Parts: sequence; structure tokens; C-alpha cells
Amino acid sequence: MEQAAPDPERLWQPAPLEPLSHPDAGLESMVGEETKGARDEGPGDGTMTENNFSLKKIEISVSEAEKRTGRNAMNMQETYTAYLIETRSVEHNDGQSVLTDSLWRRYSEFELLRNYLLVYYPHIVVPPLPEKRAEFVWHKLSADNMDPDFVERRRIGLENFLLRVASHPILCRDKIFYLFLTQEGNWKETVNETGFQLKADSRLKALNATFRVKNPDKRFIELKHYSDELQSVISHLLRVRARVADRLYGVYKVHGNYGRVFSEWSAIEKEMGDGLQSAGHHMDVYASSIDDILEDEEHYADQLKEYLFYAEALRAVCRKHELMQYDLEMAAQDLASKKQQCEELATGTVRTFSLKGMTTKLFGQETPEQREARIKMLEEQIKEGEQQLKSKNLEGREFVRNAWADIERFKEQKNHDLKEALISYAVMQISMCKKTRLGVQMLSSCM
Repeated sequence: MEQAAPDPERLWQPAPLEPLSHPDAGLESMVGEETKGARDEGPGDGTMTENNFSLKKIEISVSEAEKRTGRNAMNMQETYTAYLIETRSVEHNDGQSVLTDSLWRRYSEFELLRNYLLVYYPHIVVPPLPEKRAEFVWHKLSADNMDPDFVERRRIGLENFLLRVASHPILCRDKIFYLFLTQEGNWKETVNETGFQLKADSRLKALNATFRVKNPDKRFIELKHYSDELQSVISHLLRVRARVADRLYGVYKVHGNYGRVFSEWSAIEKEMGDGLQSAGHHMDVYASSIDDILEDEEHYADQLKEYLFYAEALRAVCRKHELMQYDLEMAAQDLASKKQQCEELATGTVRTFSLKGMTTKLFGQETPEQREARIKMLEEQIKEGEQQLKSKNLEGREFVRNAWADIERFKEQKNHDLKEALISYAVMQISMCKKTRLGVQMLSSCM
């Protein structure tokens, strides 16, 4: 008789990870010449075409935002923001960048693009979109998603998203991404024709796999814990920063009142009038300087928010792995069950509490012809099950190898970006303290 089904945990031993090629993780606005076996470049006039998109170096920018009014799917009037995407070829004959395509996109279309990428590239840590509504706000910031300052920050975030995708060695070659940058009309229809929504895993199925998988990969468990910790630490940091911004804003603006007091005082003093007037002016300058300082801080806060949202992208990779592991275990369990049934039919031994044992007691023994037919059917099902199990195992190994390579690429990118952002933030704080000290010295000289 055939042996029992192999242990799923042993089947899912990933192949040794291939050495990473250390792809560029920076926010370069160039799509590199890294496509192997790509099609011919096509026209040599410097314009982008579908054939040469992955070979040409291009610049991508979201140059402006525009408030518009239209009708939604329910035929109700709505106000929304559209963003102008411009792509420029930088391989023109004279060495100058040439505008090749410009089109308008809504935030919902960016969401559609990212959802498509999540489905078709489940092993990739897909770059996140900027927040749709303001989070971690302090009292000077508006929570209105139509606020000009918020729209401007979101414009920068959307451009950053496109640059992240364009700098990724795999995502940059996707046809739908190319059409997103070049095809304004009927782009949504083109995406929906791919059927990606039907291929998306349901949340209920993913939740079921999370709790029922028996042999999860320890590396992905650690990755999930890492993503939770990353989200928790950055959330706490952003909340603390918002509270500090509130207090700092109040401290600076109080000096505006001092400036008014000094100015009024100078009007009644004859000998000290000029000094008091100058002191009042320095107080006003000091009070107004906080606006630019906190505006610069908001830029660094947005960089932290990006990695706050990256945590969910990491969890999406973990959920996909759990689903694949659960499917593998179910396939192995089903195969073991069929082999057991085949063995019982061949030997004539029936387990007391099995379904076969109950039916035998109720309806009597099967004829030899019926038993042979069932054995033959089960043997065919076992053969198909073994092929299916082998296929799922190979698919799982491929997923683990590709996912872990991209996770390592993401970690390298994260370390570089956060280190750079925090160093720049520290330099900005040092500059702010130097300006404050200079202001105090000038104020002292006035008295």
C-alpha cells in the first residue's frame, strides 16, 4: 500500500534564499535599464511607448492639485481633488528632458492601482499611499481633507508613491502601472478587465487561515511581530510629536504678546523707547518663526507616517503566506484521508468510528465490483492530490524565497530612509536652537 501523506511542515521547507542583488531602494525618479530580455525599444524619438517603457529613463512628478466638482456612481454631486501626473523622458537627443505624457488622476484611482498591485504581487511589500484624511493632527492643522496644506502634503505623498513603484525592480515593469501614467481614458476599465478583484483573498478566509494554520513559518511570525512593533513605535512617536508641537506653538506665540507689550511700553518711555521698540520687534519675529519650523517638522512627520503605513503592507505579505500554508496543510490532510480510505477498501479493515464503518453497518458490505471501482477512483484522486500537493509546495517555496528577498530590500530601504530623516530632523532642531540663541542675544543688546 501507498505511504501516508507527508508532513506539511516538512514539505514547506523553503529553498535556500538566493543572494540579494541589493536593488536601489532610494527615491530615484529614474526607471533604470534593468529589464532582462525586454522587447525592442521601439521609436527612437525619445517618447515613451509600451514597448520601451521599462528601458527608457523617465522622470515622474505629481506637479499640481486641482479641486473639481462632478457626479459619482450614485449620480450625486461631489467635490474631489484631481492630481496632475507628468512623465518626462530624459534620453532625448539634446540631453534635455521632454514632456511625454500628462494626465489627471483622482486619489481613488491611486487606490485602485495599489489594490491591483497587492493582488498580482502578493510577495512584494507594496509601497503605501499617503493618508486620505489627516491623522495625528495638532490644533493648528486642519483635519479637513480639502484643506490646501493637507492637499499639498498629499500631493507630495502621491508623487512619492509613484517614485517608490517606479524604483522597484519588479513593479516598474508592470503594464497597468505604465498605462496609469499614460492612458487617461478607460484606464479603470482596463484594470477591471484583469479580473484582479476576483483573485483577491477574502478577509474572512485570511482570518480563518490565521487561527487554523498548524505549522506557520517562524520567520513570518517574527515579521508580523516586527510590523506590529514598527506601527506601535511610530504611532507613539507621532502622538508625542503632535503634543510637543502644540506646546511649542503656544510658547512661541506667547512671545507675540510680549512684543505688543514692549511696543506699547516704548510709546511712554523717552530714554528707553528705541530699545523697547526694537525688543518688541524681535519678540514678534521670534513668535512668527514657529510657523516655518512646524511646517518643516510636518515634512518629517509625513516621512514617519509612510513607514507607519508600510507596517500594514508587511502584514499583507504575512497574511498571504498564512493562506498558502493553510491551503497546503488542507491539501495534505485531504490526501492522507483518501489514502486511508483506499487502504481500508483494499484490506477490508474498517475503523470502528469511521464514516465507512457506519455505512457498512447500515447498508451492508459492498460488492467486489463496487469496491474495485471505488479503489480505482480513489487511486486517481490520490494521484491528482499528490500532484496538487507538489505544486502547492513548489509555489510556497517560490513565494517564501521571493517574499524574503523583497523584505530584505524593504528593510535596507527603511533603515536608509529613517536614518536620513532623523538626522535631518536633528539638524533642523540644532538650527532652530541656534536661531533662538541669536534672538536672545539680540534682545539682550536692545535692553
